[in-house]
Amino acid sequence: MPRSTPLPDDLVSDGIPDKPWHVVHRSPIHGSGVFAKRKIPPGTRILEYVGEVIDSAEADRRHPVNPDDPFHTFFFALANGKVIDGGVRGNEGRYINHSCEPNCEAEETEDGRIFVVSLRPIWRGEELYYDYGLVLDERQTAKLKKQYECRCGTPSCRHTMLAPKPRKRAAKAAKTETKKTKSTKT
Repeated sequence: MPRSTPLPDDLVSDGIPDKPWHVVHRSPIHGSGVFAKRKIPPGTRILEYVGEVIDSAEADRRHPVNPDDPFHTFFFALANGKVIDGGVRGNEGRYINHSCEPNCEAEETEDGRIFVVSLRPIWRGEELYYDYGLVLDERQTAKLKKQYECRCGTPSCRHTMLAPKPRKRAAKAAKTETKKTKSTKT
């Protein structure tokens, strides 16, 4: 089926060029990493995170994959409750490491696709990172934070890949603001 809008010769329909922006190498942070093959401008869709799309019950059944490293998966949670398992039919996106000072972010489309997008210029040879911001239902104990240890070593490193819990004061202020908004609408 022909495209309705012509695209530049080097782009496919999702905005990612045929010539990849990235290459996979050994990472000083953890295992394999994804590195810029050439300079990447800010706002660039670098790659799509792909894999088998499964429900949360199946993700729970599959986790952990490696008993020697039980907190390491290639799961990516979607807003609709589904999970992309990059370990099954995945691509290089699964090798992007976490950093507390990321140069990329994950962008979810309305149809549940995940694209890795640059936040700033990324130089050739620079490793690509995004903040995993892992959310778990359980209390964030020191032991749990250690199990999801961050190794980025940046000045603002929070030493865990878990998302920061909202501060009680900020949560209380938000609750108060919600009550005010509801009472003024009534």
